[in-house]
Amino acid sequence: MRSLFFKIFIIFWIAQSLIFVITTALIVAHRFPHPASILDPAFTSLRKEATQAMNAFDTGGCGGFNAFVQKRWEPLALIDESGKTVCGSATLSAPAQVSSAEEIYGRQVGSDTVWTFSTASASGQRYRILIAVHREQHTWYGDLMRFAFPQLLVAIFVGGLTTFVLVMIFTRPVIRLRKAAREMAQGKLGTRVKEAKRGAVLKGDEFEALAHDFNHMAERLEWLVNAQKLLLRDVSHELRSPLARLSVALELSREDADATMSTHLNRIQRETERLNQLIGQLLTLSSMEAVEDFHRFEKMALKELLAEMLPDAEYEAQQRDASVILHADCDCVVEGQRELVYRALENVIRNAIRYTEAGTEVEITLKRDAAGRMAHVEVSDRGPGIPEAELESIFRPFYRVDAARSAQTGGFGVGLAIAERAVKLHNGQIRAENRAGGGTTIRISLPLAV
Repeated sequence: MRSLFFKIFIIFWIAQSLIFVITTALIVAHRFPHPASILDPAFTSLRKEATQAMNAFDTGGCGGFNAFVQKRWEPLALIDESGKTVCGSATLSAPAQVSSAEEIYGRQVGSDTVWTFSTASASGQRYRILIAVHREQHTWYGDLMRFAFPQLLVAIFVGGLTTFVLVMIFTRPVIRLRKAAREMAQGKLGTRVKEAKRGAVLKGDEFEALAHDFNHMAERLEWLVNAQKLLLRDVSHELRSPLARLSVALELSREDADATMSTHLNRIQRETERLNQLIGQLLTLSSMEAVEDFHRFEKMALKELLAEMLPDAEYEAQQRDASVILHADCDCVVEGQRELVYRALENVIRNAIRYTEAGTEVEITLKRDAAGRMAHVEVSDRGPGIPEAELESIFRPFYRVDAARSAQTGGFGVGLAIAERAVKLHNGQIRAENRAGGGTTIRISLPLAV
């Protein structure tokens, strides 16, 4: 019942049904305010029946009276003034408290009501006729149904149908907006909400205005993001040429420089290489963000891919007096672009080697889930860890934890952003969590090939 559709539908439907039930009950109460007005027709019918029974007695005696009784559903009896049964059912007896002057008297006998009518024969002798009427159990809801049927069913059906249409009018624009918002959150900035056509009944209402504003916001956001990507790509391209000329000038300077200048020239070379590396990463990230999906996938074994990059990872780890260990429980064949998957895994592993403590191990674990649908690559280090509030932020471009902003660890905060984008392009997931005892584990999940 959390859905807005069902909340509005149930509330409106119940409200319309209750309005009909309450108004019908009020109409019934106003139309028949006194019980006597309802019993008058019944008394008239019983008097008529008593008169006919007395005429049958006058005509044919007890034989005529009994013949009349057999044609009726109700038991009848004819008694004299002393209370003795003259004709008819012997099970009916007159109450002793009824006076001869009382014309009509009713009493409850079991589930029946026995009515006593005072009458006289053609000769003038006084008698009483007893008529037993089966008493039905009446309830307020039963009486209401008798008066409201079939109008109540019609009201419920029509009310439900009109409420359904009304709720659809309310909720469909909200559903479209929600769907568009989810797609935009997934990076599909070209998403737009379909607006009503010109001349449509709902054209110009508040929901349509909201959809129009949403499309305007999405258009502006797409333009800003594309402009940022274009600026990043253009700047990166423009920096490549001056860096190339700077590298040439640096080599020429080495030929003319004396020994005292080598330290400064080496520093210039290192910074030039770092800047060139950053530009390469920016170009890679920009090209990956411009692509929504790939169609030329190939099958690859993650175990083989990790084993291929293991020697380079071990070499880098030795520079920090650390080691890299691979635990692979399966080949874990996935579909994707080999270069992108390789780069995502490499960036995560190199990041773990950069931050792990000296003398520790970087553990790489490859396994599949219990359902056999996903492959999980877990890269764990023994570094300082990451604050819980920043575990999701480390995958943003240029984001680095404050404790990592040192010349020793280096890094530009782009490697994990590249890994995150590559994993998403392969319909996978990447997340980070802190390890017990210190360190961080980054888990990459990719769908296994069918």
